[in-house]
Amino acid sequence: MTGLSMYEKRGVSSSKDDVHNAVKNLEKGLYHNAFCKVLPDYLTNHPNYCFIMHADGAGTKSSLAYLYWKETGDLNVWKGIAQDAVVMNIDDLLCLGVTDNIMISSTIGRNKNIIPGEVISAIIEGTEEFLQKMRDNGVNTWFTGGETADVGDLVRTIIVDATASARWEKNKIITNEKIAHGDVIIGLASYGKTNYENQYNSGIGSNGLTSARHDLLSKIYAEKYPESYDVNLGTDVAYTGNYLINDIEPLTGLSIGQLALSPTRTYAPVINTIINEMHRHIHGMIHCSGGGQTKVLKFVKSMNVIKNNLFDPPPLFRIIKEQSNASLKEMYKVFNMGHRFEIYLNEKYAQKVLDICKSYNLDAQIIGYCSSADETSVTIETSEGTFVYK
Repeated sequence: MTGLSMYEKRGVSSSKDDVHNAVKNLEKGLYHNAFCKVLPDYLTNHPNYCFIMHADGAGTKSSLAYLYWKETGDLNVWKGIAQDAVVMNIDDLLCLGVTDNIMISSTIGRNKNIIPGEVISAIIEGTEEFLQKMRDNGVNTWFTGGETADVGDLVRTIIVDATASARWEKNKIITNEKIAHGDVIIGLASYGKTNYENQYNSGIGSNGLTSARHDLLSKIYAEKYPESYDVNLGTDVAYTGNYLINDIEPLTGLSIGQLALSPTRTYAPVINTIINEMHRHIHGMIHCSGGGQTKVLKFVKSMNVIKNNLFDPPPLFRIIKEQSNASLKEMYKVFNMGHRFEIYLNEKYAQKVLDICKSYNLDAQIIGYCSSADETSVTIETSEGTFVYK
């Protein structure tokens, strides 16, 4: 494993090159640059509509939830995992401009000998509670049920996934094809507390949690809960941190466990308002999930996306960097580092977006701009250096 990053040594990848190679020959759908695959409306054959179905999940964040639950007995942590799985789907659909009548199905795989029914109940209750909160905030989302499989031969603890589907008018789909030279990029903060959240959000989302868990937490957890990780990992990469789950981070007053398990923020109420008020001015939207600040590379062509005014990374990301000794260049590729959603548009319409975000107590700012180029790239400019990704 010589030459591999710490992230790769743990068996995960921010770029997923092998996965993209596996699907590269599949049909791309109606809009090749769209954030999700969009199909014709095969359900009704209506010429003016399209159909979207998307699957994602909470990933290895559920393993961290398992540790937290075992250490604290707090079942509510599983409701956060339910939100993670749903938001990773809903916020991908938001990038298309889809903000209404989204159907959600849940898929849970568990080791029944370790994960009891009360955990499953908390996840299902958490899913419906979150969807009700979205309906209360003007975004109609509906729970269609799902599947819980007892697969102890395959799953060490539990994995929580979801699928989202929606029908939408073709002329309302945001395809990212309008992203142009001179467009500015508005970043929507991943951390803080919006007026539709109950407490401070660390901004972690649901990406990079394998790295965060092992970088932050002590070897004590490898010894107490060997079922929480791949025991084939070397001791140099498994639970290498200095923190216990209940250690308090002084700036936020929350424990390390609470920060790392902050439920993934959804931008659905905010984007719903933006779409309703200024749809025709939005050139593109990107959910900075897998791939962090380089995610946009997959959705633009012949463009240098320059990010030269990023948010200061919030406390949890700074702690992860200190514990991992990862380079800042790798951190920006693995984590969102402070904003998890981007809106691309002409600068003259930017203030309206910023005002809408402010009305939800959501921090937002212009974080960069687009420039035509022969080769597609992302350039991140910081006080600690400039990093180029191609």
